[in-house]
Amino acid sequence: MDTEIGPVEFIVLGFPGNRFKGEIVPALADLVESETIRIIDLVFVKKDADGSITTIELEEMDDEEAGGIGSHGDVGDLISAADLERAAEALEPNNSAAVLVWENTWAARFAQAVRNADGIVLENMRIPHDVVQAAMEFAAENEGE
Repeated sequence: MDTEIGPVEFIVLGFPGNRFKGEIVPALADLVESETIRIIDLVFVKKDADGSITTIELEEMDDEEAGGIGSHGDVGDLISAADLERAAEALEPNNSAAVLVWENTWAARFAQAVRNADGIVLENMRIPHDVVQAAMEFAAENEGE
């Protein structure tokens, strides 16, 4: 199989107090609609006050709950039961998480070009927002010195 595929990422997003704000789904739907990303799998995990765990997969949600994401993603069973168990164990009671796997479709052509050149990823990291923000503020404060 020699299909162009962009880098695939996995993330677990926590929501203390089971407070999931509605602006996340439309922002994610925009990324899917613009073909910036392709959702491969998405599962919500909720831990109640008594410690009981509930999971809901994207394909189990109706269109209103999913904000249209399910109709644009290629939802599959890539997130394993073990992944969900680890996410649930890490949650404190009355907290929830979204476990998401997506393809960065915007980078598919570049990634395929690297593979075609026998290139390999030697290091890859995501720099946390607060670190970037602090570096940018420091640079702005020290500009011209």
